[in-house]
Amino acid sequence: MSSARTNLTRFAWLSIAAAIATIALKFGAYLLTGSVGLLSDAAESIVNLVAAFVALLALHVAARPPDEDHHFGHSKAEYFSAVVEGLMIFVAAVFILVTSVQRFLHPQPLENVGVGLGISVAASALSGIVAMTLLRAGRQHNSITLVADGKHLFTDVWTSVGVVVGVLLVALTKWERLDSIIAFLVGCNIVWTGWHLMRESVDGLMDKALDAERATAMRAVLDRYSGDEVTYHHLRTREAGHRIFASVHVLVPGAWTVQRGHDLVEDVEADLRTAIPQLDISIHLEPREDPRSYEDGVPHSHHMRP
Repeated sequence: MSSARTNLTRFAWLSIAAAIATIALKFGAYLLTGSVGLLSDAAESIVNLVAAFVALLALHVAARPPDEDHHFGHSKAEYFSAVVEGLMIFVAAVFILVTSVQRFLHPQPLENVGVGLGISVAASALSGIVAMTLLRAGRQHNSITLVADGKHLFTDVWTSVGVVVGVLLVALTKWERLDSIIAFLVGCNIVWTGWHLMRESVDGLMDKALDAERATAMRAVLDRYSGDEVTYHHLRTREAGHRIFASVHVLVPGAWTVQRGHDLVEDVEADLRTAIPQLDISIHLEPREDPRSYEDGVPHSHHMRP
């Protein structure tokens, strides 16, 4: 198991600790004020806690090396984590929407607004700090699990901001149903976030190709070897959690020795891995004079220099 990947679990533990703290703070704010908006905010933090435990499990599984039953490793486990988190977000949204409608039909006055809002703001600040930490770590290590968790926490922050503003307006205007309306809008926002997480996860499970920026970086490496004798084609890529897989066909003169072709492939692979961290690249060497070399791909317009 890679120590670098194993160490990512500490971020999941950080998310778990933050979720427990914010649940306690936000639920306390709800008990003090009776605000359904604050209750909806606390409910989303419960989802954060469940999602953090799922993320912890996924990171443990994804860090496992390839074995006899999983030759390409276990990195796709991170996508399952993001799917579960998306589903949990939808569950929280349904609870919030139902609760907000009930409170709209039967409004209740709010109490201890000042203290309740102060507690909620403190919880939001904590979530924001942890969210930035998770997003930074997720992008640095190419972990969709940490990125999804970070995005979810940032949604929680904006949700809290909306709830705080709503509760404050209720206290100022005495319009009690405004609290329910804010809670309903929060629920709709959570649904939107869940949808985006689910879509990203499905893309990963369906072996979506690399984004244009990284694909261009790979082609730039290949183009640095441009020459008159060697061509390449059929470049294919896919992501699997924190790992990136790619394959390309390199066509060389049939008169080359095996050693010469091998040396070229080794150089190309080394440069590609330098340009794209976590890349698992497979290069298929073919004789350029053989028509069969062109049957499964269109030759690239550039040439490679040996």
